[in-house]
Amino acid sequence: MTGRIIRTEACLAEGADWLLRAEPRFAPALEEALPLRLIPDGFDALAGAITAQQVSTASAAAIRARMQAAGLTHEAAIRGASDADLRAVGLSRPKMRYLRALAEARLDYAALRDTPTEAVLTQLTAVPGIGLWTAEIYAMFALGRADVFAAGDLALREAARLLLDLPERPGDKDLRRIAADWSPWRSVAARALWAYYRQRKGREGSL
Repeated sequence: MTGRIIRTEACLAEGADWLLRAEPRFAPALEEALPLRLIPDGFDALAGAITAQQVSTASAAAIRARMQAAGLTHEAAIRGASDADLRAVGLSRPKMRYLRALAEARLDYAALRDTPTEAVLTQLTAVPGIGLWTAEIYAMFALGRADVFAAGDLALREAARLLLDLPERPGDKDLRRIAADWSPWRSVAARALWAYYRQRKGREGSL
């Protein structure tokens, strides 16, 4: 069973209503409609997630733009690219290795749409360079899974500290334990926390 799939803003609104009833402290994070942020699934979505690892949003966007301009957005292109080609778009040596591993994995992306979430995460994290965060981001935004929560995300952890008035920023395990109460809409909770983080960051500067 894949569980609930988020497809439209109406799905997000349903999840937000449920979340607000389950945890009223989410009210400040749910004052405005949440962004859907769905992206097409497939190789390019995972390649984008790998590119975004450990770099700023602006840096990731610049690299992705150069990859698109160079036609490096599908498996065959990555398999055929030289080190010089990949270096030219701004990829580090580890990311070059990870993208090649993904291209060689030849994942059945269509089959992943109907695969249970835990099995999706297991398949993706078996590919070198794809950790749990990357797999969870893919499940949330490319597959639309409603009950996934990327607890390792630093912004989510800081947003949870602020929103829930916690004494300190929770670690991965602590946040997963807290987020268990937000099932079956943990992806909506994550969107709300990201939105709240951006709201607070904009109001208070760097957090």
